Amino acid sequence: MKFFLKSWVFIFLLLTGCGDRKKSKQVPLIFEASIIRITDGDTYHIVYNGEKKTVRLAHIDCAEILQPYGEAAKSFAATLCLGKKVVVRTTGKTDRYKRIVGEIILINGINLNKELIRNGLAWHFKQYSDDLEYAVLELAARKQHIGIWTQENPVAPWVWRHK
Repeated sequence: MKFFLKSWVFIFLLLTGCGDRKKSKQVPLIFEASIIRITDGDTYHIVYNGEKKTVRLAHIDCAEILQPYGEAAKSFAATLCLGKKVVVRTTGKTDRYKRIVGEIILINGINLNKELIRNGLAWHFKQYSDDLEYAVLELAARKQHIGIWTQENPVAPWVWRHK
């Protein structure tokens, strides 16, 4: 009887997660957070419910910091959202570095991901996104020759990283 009872307690603990103290709280698909640091144009450190998390912007890829326009993308984003409350809309997924993948929406409704593309500071990351709106925004920035599109042969960040 003791063995039977202990087995049920063990199974209960496994199923309810009571034995796992390291497990982090899941974030909802849409939540409010504060931007506390910006690593580069597409990586943001936030605080949500007192916990620090990292967000990787969905649909886009900004130039690396040492790449042309890398600092410009970071500075542009910092001007818009550093130290401010934002809404994060996630895909429900994380990337290989455990970053939350999502869009950052400023309190005034502006989508930061789309603003970076619109201003020629990011590529549409077609390897991970088939969103046509992002493709159209990139095409418009290319036609206007703004930001990264002022360069004769801009190097995509995914190519730059593998050099």
